Amino acid sequence: MTFNEVIGQDECKERLLQMVSEDRLPHAIMLCGPAGIGKLALATAFGCQLLSQGGTAGAAMLRNLAHPDLHFTYPTIKLTSMGSDHKPVSDDFAREWHSLITTQGLYFSMDQWLAAIGAENQQAIITAGESDDLVRKLSLKSSQGGYKVSIIWLPERMNQECANKLLKLIEEPPRQTVFLMVCEEPDLLLETIRSRVQRIDVKRLPASVIEQELVARRGIDPVQAQRIARLAGGSWLRALQELQAGTENEQFLDLFILLMRQAYKRDVKGMKAWADNMTAFGREKQKRFLSYFLHMMRESFMYNFKRPELSYMTQQEEDFARNFARFINEDNILAINDLINRAIRDIGQNANAKIVFFDLALQMTVLLIQR
Repeated sequence: MTFNEVIGQDECKERLLQMVSEDRLPHAIMLCGPAGIGKLALATAFGCQLLSQGGTAGAAMLRNLAHPDLHFTYPTIKLTSMGSDHKPVSDDFAREWHSLITTQGLYFSMDQWLAAIGAENQQAIITAGESDDLVRKLSLKSSQGGYKVSIIWLPERMNQECANKLLKLIEEPPRQTVFLMVCEEPDLLLETIRSRVQRIDVKRLPASVIEQELVARRGIDPVQAQRIARLAGGSWLRALQELQAGTENEQFLDLFILLMRQAYKRDVKGMKAWADNMTAFGREKQKRFLSYFLHMMRESFMYNFKRPELSYMTQQEEDFARNFARFINEDNILAINDLINRAIRDIGQNANAKIVFFDLALQMTVLLIQR
């Protein structure tokens, strides 16, 4: 894995390399930013750069992302086959992780990872067993005599016990060990951890970069590439998802339209059935739908300003917004935004999904008439 494989992010690449050239590399770096913009790819490419002094054998291992001094940590689940006392660790899912990053590349979603490990309705976390395993791995001498690199994907998913143990490890790091954290919600991390890492905020990709890379790497027609780049919202992952036929967003649009029509008609029976249907999704997919809900509300609100350059909708979404947008205005957009964000929070905290979605539906019947 090299920096050439990372989409855009030239500023971050230069900053990381400058740390090395100026001999001021911190022992812990946290790359922060929204999903899909290349943080994991950046961390992995930089980790490979630090480990690239191992000759031909080392280079081959890095190409396969199987170097013994490159350690990945990621959220896991507890399988029914595991003993009651076993705390899941990344090594339990090493085969699935390696398969995903070598077939999908380093741009993938939590949903894709959960599907790869058969998580169904479980929420993946990083357990205390993982921090114990890291202590053991990083206490060993480097196999190549250089750095040891620990890449932690989504450290905000650590439980409290794991976070406390990792804090101690960061405070007293093993010799020549570099921690590279890839974080989407840094505010969920312990303040003591945040204060001991060097934070680098990774920006969304410019639409021009996504458009250029779609043409160069995927052979996409320039006109289609331009449309996809605008819809991607700075995320290469979203751009890849837009390329796939029958994406999840089409299903989400149907569900959104159904709810808006039921809410407008105050069809309580229909809304209850809709909420029941939503419970069939796993927690992560439910949160993805709610994020899509936010997207459609924002775009419907912006549609009222008659500024096409501010619109980021597909043709199907725009067809619906043409008549629906007038119901989303200054009087209700903030309340709707708060309502959806509360639902996202509640789902993330394992609230009863049927109650959360039925309450959302009922509240929308009131908010849609505030005009």
